[in-house]
Amino acid sequence: MRVLGVNALFHDPSAALVVDGRVVAAAEEERFSRRKHGKRPVPFAAWELPEQAMAWCLREAGLRPADLDVVAYSFDPDLARPAGEMGLDDPWDHLRLTYAQRAPQFLSAALPGLDPARVRFVPHHVAHAASASLASPHRRSSVLVLDGRGEHASHLSGRYVDGRLEVLASQDLPHSLGLLYESLTEHLGFLRSSDEYKVMALASYGRPAYLEELRELVHATDDGGFVAEVPDWSRWVPPRVDDGTWGGAHADLAASVQTRLEEVLVDLARWVHEQTGDRVLAMAGGTALNCVANSRIWRETPFEEVWVQPAAGDAGTALGAALQVSADGGEVAQPMPGAALGRSWSNEELAARLRAAAVPFTTPDDLAGQVADVLAADGVVAWFDGRSEFGPRALGQRSLLAHPGNPANLERLNDVKGREQFRPVAPMVLADRAAEIFTDGPLPSPYMLFVHTVRPHWRDRIPAAVHVDGTARIQTVDPATHPRLGRTIEAFAARTGLPVLINTSLNTAGRPMVDDPRDALELFGSAPVDALVLGPHLVLRAEMFARGATAANEVTAGASR
Repeated sequence: MRVLGVNALFHDPSAALVVDGRVVAAAEEERFSRRKHGKRPVPFAAWELPEQAMAWCLREAGLRPADLDVVAYSFDPDLARPAGEMGLDDPWDHLRLTYAQRAPQFLSAALPGLDPARVRFVPHHVAHAASASLASPHRRSSVLVLDGRGEHASHLSGRYVDGRLEVLASQDLPHSLGLLYESLTEHLGFLRSSDEYKVMALASYGRPAYLEELRELVHATDDGGFVAEVPDWSRWVPPRVDDGTWGGAHADLAASVQTRLEEVLVDLARWVHEQTGDRVLAMAGGTALNCVANSRIWRETPFEEVWVQPAAGDAGTALGAALQVSADGGEVAQPMPGAALGRSWSNEELAARLRAAAVPFTTPDDLAGQVADVLAADGVVAWFDGRSEFGPRALGQRSLLAHPGNPANLERLNDVKGREQFRPVAPMVLADRAAEIFTDGPLPSPYMLFVHTVRPHWRDRIPAAVHVDGTARIQTVDPATHPRLGRTIEAFAARTGLPVLINTSLNTAGRPMVDDPRDALELFGSAPVDALVLGPHLVLRAEMFARGATAANEVTAGASR
């Protein structure tokens, strides 16, 4: 069965292709359109489809729209209720629902040759759940989904056994931990439905001064649900103006809500385990990108393993919808091969792009050694290798890399990207060395979805990787699955004694992650980065500008003759 999954209604529009239960391709529209999150999550944009992502998924498999058996759309309008009945203040939500009802017609227009009757609606939280359990390596698992909203709920608890979902609990709106956190994000001066990760980072600079009051307002219930109506945040602190400063009462409020979120999630996960007794918990939904909370679930619940979908936000529902339809059709879903599900270019294509841009480059036999030399000399490296990541984390396909031993490199990378200085960067660590450096979190941790404590005797050795609270959001790197990156970290370790690099996404503030070579060259030309790796090719900034200066001098000399 050939199933194209589509997420379009709210935010992070995306497409994913599953063929005979195997994940072939997945990509977010923002990587093509170069518009962060693809669009804003407003009803007036609900009709917009991930047209470029859909087209690419089909090209990747050599398919035409008419070849598809099903297009799985990750929202079921038959389950939706009017916003007023759900206690939501969204006077234009009916427009969103109208667009969802007409999705088959929109899709057939965007995919000429597609029969609208082949479009199938998949409930939003079922799509999230499938993206977690069916994409994971486990045939049997409990599942926990939390986000802002779906058709009428904000949460699902259940279990998957051999591709079949049993729903155990759900929480109806307006109670929503995701909307609670979104509202706080806006109150703290950040962009709602976009900058929630900044609140998580800011929380480390505060203390949970308002926690006891929040415990009265936000709490789990005995039936597996919760109470979480959005309070008036001004009762504690006035709205923050994003003027570049942080801390004080606003950080205390962030810390209070973050801590209460963690506590409630632990309670919800314990409830699920009481019902199932399963060994594994799979998680998805935007709230599952809160890696601090994920680590507490791993530490404080009876589950032996917690598996989180790398594209846990709405983008992942395209993948989940396709997997769910495949499973409903009797196919056995194969575990996703990793997060590198997007576009890639051959070595020859990358070289052609560099020549077309008149950029001097080499293709060294010892690329890892030369890049390690740059990093050991405290250079910043733009790293572009293989298929791009599906989801918000840079995992060694599209990354900015630097030396973790220089404490100034945290501020330096934030300056390169043009972002707030309270935000941490993440360490990449060789998988077989991770346990000696990091603790209090699951290992391996290949998707950067958990927070670990940095062991005290390592904190002074890798200060740029350590957040203000002594933790780090790590990615373990196995050279068997990431050979070029693994060799580079090994070479860096041989030169410095540190099997760690610091990593942040290859983009600048407000822009999507780099996806194609042109994006990488544009960033390299405009940001103070010392080297660019494009597959096996290496561009050194000093050489590029030296050649440019020589050419300019020759032009000047010629003009004077």
